[in-house]
Amino acid sequence: MLDFPRWKKIWLSMITALVIAASLPSLFSNFGVQWPDSLPDPEINLGLDLAGGSHILLEANPDQVARQRLETMEEAVRSALRDAKPRIRVGDVSSADKRLSFMVDDASQVDAAREAILPLTTGAGLTGQRDWTIRVVDGNRFIITPTQEGLEQAVTLAMDSATEVVRKRIDALGTREPTIIRQGDNRIVVQVPGLEDPQALKDLLGQTANLEFKLVDTTALPADVEQGIAPPGSEIVPYAEDSNFAGSSIAVKRLGGIRGDSLTDARQSFDQNNQPVVSITFDQQGGQKFARLTSENVDRPFAIILDGKVLSAPNINEPILGGSAQISGNFSVDSANQLAISLRSGALPVDLTVIEERTVGPDLGADSIRKGILAMGVGSLFVVGLMIACYGRFGVYATVALVINVLMILGIMAALNTTLTLPGLAGFVLTIGAAVDANVLINERIREERKRGRRVIAAVENGYKEASRAIYDANITNFIAGVLLFLFGSGPVRGFAVVLIIGLFTSVFTAVTLTRMWVAGWVRKARPQDLNL
Repeated sequence: MLDFPRWKKIWLSMITALVIAASLPSLFSNFGVQWPDSLPDPEINLGLDLAGGSHILLEANPDQVARQRLETMEEAVRSALRDAKPRIRVGDVSSADKRLSFMVDDASQVDAAREAILPLTTGAGLTGQRDWTIRVVDGNRFIITPTQEGLEQAVTLAMDSATEVVRKRIDALGTREPTIIRQGDNRIVVQVPGLEDPQALKDLLGQTANLEFKLVDTTALPADVEQGIAPPGSEIVPYAEDSNFAGSSIAVKRLGGIRGDSLTDARQSFDQNNQPVVSITFDQQGGQKFARLTSENVDRPFAIILDGKVLSAPNINEPILGGSAQISGNFSVDSANQLAISLRSGALPVDLTVIEERTVGPDLGADSIRKGILAMGVGSLFVVGLMIACYGRFGVYATVALVINVLMILGIMAALNTTLTLPGLAGFVLTIGAAVDANVLINERIREERKRGRRVIAAVENGYKEASRAIYDANITNFIAGVLLFLFGSGPVRGFAVVLIIGLFTSVFTAVTLTRMWVAGWVRKARPQDLNL
């Protein structure tokens, strides 16, 4: 147990020095000292409670999900009946009263129509219910109604998708360690540490980025469009406020367009007039749809619609077959880049509204850091004083190990690019106690061995050997608790768990391995006849 060959001493010293070196950039930054640019600079990220930042609560409207499902179902029903063999002809499809209804022209095709529509419905999770109910009344009228179970499942899926889209958009801003979690059925909590422009974040998250390409209904009369009257099968869509036709509207075909969910890339670029635009690229299926749309409608205008507002309505001069296009609309470089980020990260399946916003100032975070460090410092001084008073030289070894333990935690956190929160500082204090507790067990065990009459070397060796078992058992149970906190916790709880888990490994390494190496070296060199314990 006390045999430490030279190679092992060098190896342990190198590991310790490298990990401590990783903590230096964070320490230099905290004390306002410039770290050399030529050297690697891993730094610890500070959480919202320490660095300041923005806290935003977003809410979605479940009614919008219901409307979207109804529209999608209508288009799917029309397509299924149109593609049936033989084709099933129906009258106008009504979407009144939050349900779909239509009449089959030929009553003999009612069964065939049901068979064509039935695959469009699925089970609503594990509820045992379908997401839509299909009824036939008056012999040939179909009524398709969404179920409550199906709506709840759709809202859950939409919120899960929206959470992931929000995460991608914030990551694209270059911010570090945001906290993005679901709250309730239709809310998302977003916390971004160190954000200097919360308005830009709200603008980015508030943009649905629902991109659509729809054919313009050229049969619509301008006077009717101004009054909000659209021909059957069409809808009125206003122009965006920053477009050349702001204040006016246009009639577009309600169904049959292309949605932006098949985009694979979106980048800010410039057109031939050096004006900022957004260049988009479709996947294979989307590219084929876009090519078919432009090929079948040459010399006809089509509208580029973003979040229910028309950006532009260019004329299709020739088929666009390359699977790529450009979106123009009086963009600035910043607005084009923001739109590209939104499109690239995906459209939000539902609009998100900011219902609560809080800003944590950096001064409050700095005050938290000062108080946390003060608490840790005062606690450490009392612990150090007690250890030296009780165990003398062995208490000094424990104190040095304690300092190295703190530096190693900082170094590992910086190397892993983790985030330090206020509960993380509490984890630091807990780790200090755990590290000292390991040395107390060792020193008390050595004291007991001496009282039993063992010689110094035997007492030290048995003390480390027997105490290590209890130390390992205690740290394994703490490790399991830390892992569970990390897996099932969120935000500050996970911050606490990260420091706790890292601290468990470093405390065992410093309190057991390093102190044993130092004690072994001293015992073999000094050959003491007794221990001051």
